[in-house]
Amino acid sequence: MGAPHTGGCAHGNEKRGPAMQNDRCATPSLSRRRFLILGASAGAVATVAACSRGGNGPPSAAGPIGPTSSAVEQAEAARRTAGGRQVTAALRARPSTIDLGGVQVDTWTYNDQIPGPEIRMRRGDVLRADLANELPQESTIHWHGVALRNDMDGVPGLTQSAVPGGGSFAYEFTAPDAGTHWFHPHVGMQLDRGLYAPLIVEDPDEGSDYDIEAVVVLDDWLDGVAGTPDQYLDKLRREGMPMSDMSGMGHDMGGMGMGDPENPLGPDVGDVSYPLYLINGKTGTDPVTIRGQAGQRMRLRIINAGADTPFRFAVGGHRLTVTHSDGYPVEPVQASSLLIGMGERFDVLITLVDGVFPIVAAAEGKDGQGFAVLRTAASGDAPASTARPGELSGAPLLGAQLKSSQRVRIGRREPDRIHDVRLGMDMEGYRWTINGATYDDHAPLEVSTGQRVRLRFINQTMMFHPMHLHGHTFQVVDGADSGARKDTSIVLPNQTVEVDFDAVNPGQWLVHCHNLYHGEAGMMTSVSYVQ
Repeated sequence: MGAPHTGGCAHGNEKRGPAMQNDRCATPSLSRRRFLILGASAGAVATVAACSRGGNGPPSAAGPIGPTSSAVEQAEAARRTAGGRQVTAALRARPSTIDLGGVQVDTWTYNDQIPGPEIRMRRGDVLRADLANELPQESTIHWHGVALRNDMDGVPGLTQSAVPGGGSFAYEFTAPDAGTHWFHPHVGMQLDRGLYAPLIVEDPDEGSDYDIEAVVVLDDWLDGVAGTPDQYLDKLRREGMPMSDMSGMGHDMGGMGMGDPENPLGPDVGDVSYPLYLINGKTGTDPVTIRGQAGQRMRLRIINAGADTPFRFAVGGHRLTVTHSDGYPVEPVQASSLLIGMGERFDVLITLVDGVFPIVAAAEGKDGQGFAVLRTAASGDAPASTARPGELSGAPLLGAQLKSSQRVRIGRREPDRIHDVRLGMDMEGYRWTINGATYDDHAPLEVSTGQRVRLRFINQTMMFHPMHLHGHTFQVVDGADSGARKDTSIVLPNQTVEVDFDAVNPGQWLVHCHNLYHGEAGMMTSVSYVQ
């Protein structure tokens, strides 16, 4: 998933964020529409009114705050703390042959493994991650969920130039907030291969309420089994929207899906039929086993790295206590199962009981499931990979039902600026839009530093969309100033979700549907800080 970009800077020299101002090849390339917008405003001196409530109008005369601006440097300097350590990682993006559990595939990975190597750091630490791109095409890394410096966000054409094959790039940034995050490319369909891995930012004030933890990464898989993701996207573009996606178009379906435990997201949840579903890189034929002892409290950090599939997640014989959503604490809620959209992360606590239990991520609205094993007993057969625990029955918990912990709420304040973000589709062809335009012709959503900004995600389609904002965490507007803090929220068919965030991280930031196929087919726009 990425912005239109050119293939410039085709040398193999390492580039590093703060030095980008001196590297002629590091200036992000731009779509024609974006170039005209920025070019027209470059010499202007007018500013956006501090309390403007308007949105979606023509571009202002103010200049954009770009990724190499002094404001970005200053924001990063303010994040640095005296006690922060430097954490290093070396990442090689390269073609690999991987065993998914009895199925050998040729795919692309970080460091020849799926998921890629976990990076773990503490809140306030500085990460230095060196990417060596050994792929046959350019790539980047996006650090999903981190309010990092803009020039390290990994969106080609918006925050950096893509790293060419044979090239390298040093990502360096402070992680100001704790949480369960992950990283992946933002170029084309690369995410729907094996290029993803967890990024865990620990909170030194947490840990007293659990004994052990495990990271669980969910994925849908077709690469090397049923063609490639690029081939599948080409097929969708040739043949147009699947007929199921267009059923009901032009009709008012109201709250379709709401309150229906069998179809909480509506009848159409994805465009891709996947042959395999994975948990931590393995199918149920050769499942990953997570071990613990009866009586222990285990923290599960769950990441949906899928490209087109939401998962209904449960652990047989156990209740889930949901404690965090997208890295931020919520008021704890117990549930039997949890529905996780693409890009979302949830942390849950379980009290382990004695035995051998299935961990299941059922593909919502599709056939198949991811499967792993939880073992606390010394002996006993593992359940069959087709096991479907009773905890999956009934209505799952969704992120929209959560309340943020009191200590992380952003506080009551009327928005200074409101932007409508209308999610649409083209009846002819495979074309998904925001405010009637695909990304290559989008008009940025302008904001000014210090504003409280409200995004109104208005879904005018018959499919749900997990909408993700880069570089920020928003609070879902729930009428009681207590909605969950998130960066990725599900917007149900024909529904509206409003989210508020404080514009305190200057730069140019992507907003998009985290269904990779929808994003690549146009459902992306940007939040543009202007002076």
